[in-house]
Amino acid sequence: MGMLREQGTTIGRFKVSRLMDELGLICKQPGNHAYKRATVERIDIPNVLNREFDVAAPNQVWCGDITYLWAQGRWHYLAVVLDLFTRRVVGWSFSTSPDADLVVKALDMAFEQRGRPTDLMFHSDQGGQYVSRKFRQRLWRYRIKQSMSRRGNCWDNSPMERLFRSLKTEWVPSTGYMSAGEAHRDISHYLMQRYNWIRPHQFNNGVAPAVAEEKLNAVSGIS
Repeated sequence: MGMLREQGTTIGRFKVSRLMDELGLICKQPGNHAYKRATVERIDIPNVLNREFDVAAPNQVWCGDITYLWAQGRWHYLAVVLDLFTRRVVGWSFSTSPDADLVVKALDMAFEQRGRPTDLMFHSDQGGQYVSRKFRQRLWRYRIKQSMSRRGNCWDNSPMERLFRSLKTEWVPSTGYMSAGEAHRDISHYLMQRYNWIRPHQFNNGVAPAVAEEKLNAVSGIS
């Protein structure tokens, strides 16, 4: 779609999908993606959060996770950081590699954009990226307490599961993205604009996360 737009042709993701269906075309997909869930239980990192997803103020509990998307003929990986106060996206990163750098960059973005908060907890699953030395050192540098879901229990991080489900079912083209640049721009728009500021969220009684946070902050006097 990016190439067509550059040539002056206006076309959307749904039209592309429809035309491909009519022509019997499919988007070539690979075998397995590289992101693997944990196979070894990390009992040294407790589940401090323990599904207590309702928090009283912003920048108290963040959670993170990774998903995978098809772009430019290969898998790409998306790491997102969510503030549990109103389910607002506060950081994200996009890469061809599901490594520690991916989750560190998402955390760095969140930490800077949120004003380097203190007394913070970060919750995730037991993926290797989140138990890596590099990520745990970054948490230590920021003085962030770490919490981890128990292995194999998706409900321990359900707010992230809901976000990724919304992204993939409502926004990402079924055929994937033609280029990594297009994917980056489109995902950025969804997470930081549509999801945060426009899309009604059931958790906030139909109010978008960033709007709900501003309203709650105004009521409580948080600047």
